[in-house]
Amino acid sequence: MNEKKSYAGIDRMRFIAAFLIVAIHTSPLAAQSIAADFVLTRVIARVAVPFFFMTSGFFLISKYGRADKLKSFLKRTAVIYGAAILLYIPVNIYNGYFMSDDLLPKLIKDVVFDGTFYHLWYLPASMLGAVIVWYAVKRLGFKKALAVTSALYLIGTLGNSWYAFVSQVPAAKSFYGLLGQISDYTRNGIFFAPVFMVLGGWIAEERRKKPDASFSFKIGLVGLAVSFALMLGEAFLLRNYVLSKTDLPMNRDLADAILQRDYGEQRNDSMYLFLLPCMYFLFDLLLRFGGKRRRELRSLSLIIYIVHPMMILVVRVAARILGIWHILVNNSIVHYLAVSLLSFVFAYAALLIWEKKKRPSLRARRGRERAWIETDMGNLAHNAAALRGAMQDGCGLMAVVKADAYGHGAYDTAVCLERQGVNAFAVATVDEGIELRKYGISGDILILGYTDPRRAVHIRRYRLTQTVLDLKYARLLERQKKTVAVHIKIDTGMRRLGIDAEDIKSVEKVFSMGHIKVRGIYSHLCCSDSLNEEDVFFTENQIERFERLLDGLKADGFDPGKTHIQSSYGLMNYPELKFDYVRAGIALYGVLSDCRGGVRNPLDLRPVLSLRSRVVLIREVKKGESCGYGRAFTAKRDSLIGILPIGYCDGVPRSLSEGVGAAEIRGRTAPFAGRVCMDSVAVDVTDIEDIAVGDIATLISDDPQSPLYAPLVAERTGSISNELLCRMGDRLE
Repeated sequence: MNEKKSYAGIDRMRFIAAFLIVAIHTSPLAAQSIAADFVLTRVIARVAVPFFFMTSGFFLISKYGRADKLKSFLKRTAVIYGAAILLYIPVNIYNGYFMSDDLLPKLIKDVVFDGTFYHLWYLPASMLGAVIVWYAVKRLGFKKALAVTSALYLIGTLGNSWYAFVSQVPAAKSFYGLLGQISDYTRNGIFFAPVFMVLGGWIAEERRKKPDASFSFKIGLVGLAVSFALMLGEAFLLRNYVLSKTDLPMNRDLADAILQRDYGEQRNDSMYLFLLPCMYFLFDLLLRFGGKRRRELRSLSLIIYIVHPMMILVVRVAARILGIWHILVNNSIVHYLAVSLLSFVFAYAALLIWEKKKRPSLRARRGRERAWIETDMGNLAHNAAALRGAMQDGCGLMAVVKADAYGHGAYDTAVCLERQGVNAFAVATVDEGIELRKYGISGDILILGYTDPRRAVHIRRYRLTQTVLDLKYARLLERQKKTVAVHIKIDTGMRRLGIDAEDIKSVEKVFSMGHIKVRGIYSHLCCSDSLNEEDVFFTENQIERFERLLDGLKADGFDPGKTHIQSSYGLMNYPELKFDYVRAGIALYGVLSDCRGGVRNPLDLRPVLSLRSRVVLIREVKKGESCGYGRAFTAKRDSLIGILPIGYCDGVPRSLSEGVGAAEIRGRTAPFAGRVCMDSVAVDVTDIEDIAVGDIATLISDDPQSPLYAPLVAERTGSISNELLCRMGDRLE
């Protein structure tokens, strides 16, 4: 992603935020000024935890997120939480935690909401908040999810910083009393974490749509300053209200005691109303800072966060043993610095040990060490814009993403296109449509092929649109008694699927069915890719038959809904047609089906996909020696043979064997040597200077001038680009 260059600010803020949290628990300025310490620990430092929540949301939450991403986050956080719980068990034993009469309910409450040690609440809050936000964004979208989580935050804030006011209302006090039986604080994964996670995800989504900042740095800085000033005023207002009930001087610990004594369990000043705008402007400003990423700061900040209470205990024990309590503890600045230094040293040492011992994960080992597909989403967006620019006014792009988006990856393709404003998609099967919905695609999804009528329940549940193949099929769908949306397929001459264009009565019978809701009618041009005179005549006849049917339906009082007949070639050869959609498939991916001729209206299309592998072995083959199955290759000279770990299982056609196929390595052509195998290809690299194991080999190029351009490769196999690209195997990353 291009915006990775903007993550440097986030990385550095992680580190700063960790020490702000240490400050909350050590009160660095308490010995110098109670007011200054209050500003530092109860106002400035309160941005730290929301920042961590927003960062999680920024990288995790998306309308298009995959479930495995959430599962990975939950698993990783649960492991960290479990390790942290174990770390603090000795301390909890010492302080009598496990001697409580109501240990089991307390333990459940703490594990789920409050944390088994005072700072560990953040980890279960992250997990619970992530689950809530994930499904809220999926089901409601960002705007509604933000509204819902903001309402939860408001409820939480009234039971947190504003509780002293709210508790004056008996009903409110009773309500928060009931909440207190579930969680000691509203500062948890229900009321606190979700809104910041949604905000982080929403900012990420907006930046993907509009990479340029929505407002200037100066405006952002002013926004942060104003919102922080308001939050500071809010904090002092609330604090002074509590302290006004006593004649004692302002003291943070005393104020806490008063709050706990007089206002019950909801006495924590971590949630402010103006914290929300403050965090929005702060996070936006952080994203404007470029520079080199410092990923290790993520791990360091996490370890510092987890271990710093332990370091507080270490410092206090050392101060007592050494007899320097007045220096290490009573001097609050020294105390803070000592805890911070110990926490950092411990975190740094732990990170070094971990980095030394860890092994690459399975996913890290997968990918570019064998064979892979590269896709350029920028080119995909460009192609979508080029196609839309060629359409008549009022016509929309229906992106055909069947067969894993012609081998390009349905998830990345559909997400990229929907972000470009494409709101209609076509697939071949009901399961392909369901997958798009699970990816978060919200636009219309038309199933072009057959679906078992008994799966009408899935068509309705996932808001899909089914193609009516003929009248009999429509009746089978109707019998399911499930209301489903359909487009009626019209056979105008292809003789494959659809109701005959002359059989208007059968079409009208479909309109009259109770459970079938006709949302559109379409047909398919079977030779629109040809400019041969006979083919042009046939295509024009198809168009005429389709238009005549539509006119007849309208005359009989039926609304055809969305109409479409053009695919990629239909647009480029017949751009003057005026229908509601163009179903673009192969052209969307920047190539044409073949190289046999031109089109009437050529477009500036850019190939999206490249297929690459890597040289994993180089063998010397003497003149006259053979290699491979059937001894298909015999060396005519002393040769070097490179082995690529990719074969016909990965989509490299076997018909590209000896004398047909080639790869490109170091800018030079390497002909295939012998037969394409299931898992490997041998290439002749004799003429490639400085060839080495690990060199990258291109088998399909995204350069239209390359002999490995998809249509040219397909032509050598006797096929078309569509088949070549769709055959890419699941083993390819």
